[in-house]
Amino acid sequence: MSGFETVIYEKSDAIAFVTLNRPQSLNAFSVRMRDELFEILSAIKADDEVRVVVFKGAGERAFCAGADLKEFLTAPSAIKARRIRAVRDLWRLFLGMPQPLIAALHGYVLGSGMEIALFCDLRIGSPDVVFGLPEVGLGILPGAGGTQTLPRILGLSGAMDMLMTGRRMDAEEALAKGVLNEIVSFGELYPRAKSVAGRITACDPVVIRYAKQAVIKGLDMSLDQGLELEWRLARLARSGPAAGE
Repeated sequence: MSGFETVIYEKSDAIAFVTLNRPQSLNAFSVRMRDELFEILSAIKADDEVRVVVFKGAGERAFCAGADLKEFLTAPSAIKARRIRAVRDLWRLFLGMPQPLIAALHGYVLGSGMEIALFCDLRIGSPDVVFGLPEVGLGILPGAGGTQTLPRILGLSGAMDMLMTGRRMDAEEALAKGVLNEIVSFGELYPRAKSVAGRITACDPVVIRYAKQAVIKGLDMSLDQGLELEWRLARLARSGPAAGE
């Protein structure tokens, strides 16, 4: 795939690399970027050759510094907004991706940028990474899942703190609280993400997809229901069904 203005898509050795590419504006999340990400992720979801996806941001200052407010604060009518969401619900698409998602994060990871990172299964950050959800201070609510994904990772009180005060979180705190899986130098960030992705691609792709499905779906189930889901998926994996069954 090519011809995108705000996102770079590359595929190599069963790994898809998705780069947010508006470095002149700190990779601010724009309407065009939303639409291009939707197209790219839809193609990746249907591509059985892709076993893992790595997200990164162009430039040295930010993964994504949040929404392009010049666009998103001039919102369409409620009816039009619902229609757009129904046709191009990028965030539900993120949630439904069967492949493991890895976020390679540096610099500012704010607003929509943090929400993209929270939809990922693994997050690797450089020492300069700064997380934040500043929407409430701007008189708006996070609109890309932040109120739901952050508590599931950070816990209720920590999520309330960030969401209601706009407090930012540095790399060391993010690592200690489980928002980051590890910290590496900026120069090692993308090689490390690729290395982790390579370890995933070395495993059976069906088993990897089922493992992700068991964890993500199990979070919204009772323990008994989650154990039943795990047993059923383990049985399917042993019988060797097609991925995505």
